[in-house]
Amino acid sequence: MPIFAQHPDPRSLAQRPAEDLLAAGTRMGAVELLVHDLDAMVAYYTTGVTLEVLEHAGDTAVLGRHGETVMRLRQVKDLPQPRPGQAGLFHTAVVFEDEAALAAAVASTATHAPGSFTGSADHLYSQAFYFDDPEGNGVELYTDRPRDTWRREANGLLTLATNPLDPNAFLQSHLRPEDLGRPSTPPATLGHVHLQVGDIPLGRQFYVDVLGFEVMSDIGSALFIAAGGYHHHIALNTWNSAGAGPRAASLGLGQVNIDLPTADDVAALEARLKDHRIATRHDGAVLRFEDPWKTLIQVGATA
Repeated sequence: MPIFAQHPDPRSLAQRPAEDLLAAGTRMGAVELLVHDLDAMVAYYTTGVTLEVLEHAGDTAVLGRHGETVMRLRQVKDLPQPRPGQAGLFHTAVVFEDEAALAAAVASTATHAPGSFTGSADHLYSQAFYFDDPEGNGVELYTDRPRDTWRREANGLLTLATNPLDPNAFLQSHLRPEDLGRPSTPPATLGHVHLQVGDIPLGRQFYVDVLGFEVMSDIGSALFIAAGGYHHHIALNTWNSAGAGPRAASLGLGQVNIDLPTADDVAALEARLKDHRIATRHDGAVLRFEDPWKTLIQVGATA
């Protein structure tokens, strides 16, 4: 079993005051992608990934399922493609409620865009299938295993693996013919966002020490962080982007959204950011700021 080596986290949850952590009810909001061909991208994520168009006005389409927003596609035709090695999006990860819903989405995506499949893996806590959309943005489709089955290392971090997962065997076991092309079912949501960054220690300082995420797994070249004990809401890696500086304006990732439970939680985060002299903008509804690579982050309250 090819288990990644784990690295102890000296700033464990038990050692950090509760006020320095994001609330347990934190979840990821919609990812915004800046796109060149809006029609082609909408077709990929609806006909393929099985999302629905929740809103479509002018140059913007909001996609999700059963009222749950997953992503916002905004057409910006005059932007260039991201430069190789640039910080930004590694993939957007859509989580499905069960294996049948995941199988329907995987089969639909592979049928709609057969050349977009890039791999699959059993991560122990989840089963995941990977694709690239028509403009080269990474996409993960996955389902979680029950939390009580997730394994932990002696240092308390989650055990992470990249074990083989045969897509044909998975579909044979879980795909219901009646779901192909018209999945039955429960909402799909944005499970996590995986980012390319220039430096893991700097990413950890910003996302863990300042924002208040907890380290869940650490493999050196990638860090997996979350609130409330989830396996990860955000991942950071340097696999293609080591040493990258601030992002240039380009197609791809527009902004990352984080949803906190209450306005008090947003205010507490704003105070931490100001304590660390990180510039913020708060319009009374949402808090906006940039990470060290100029990825725009927007934070709002769900209640």
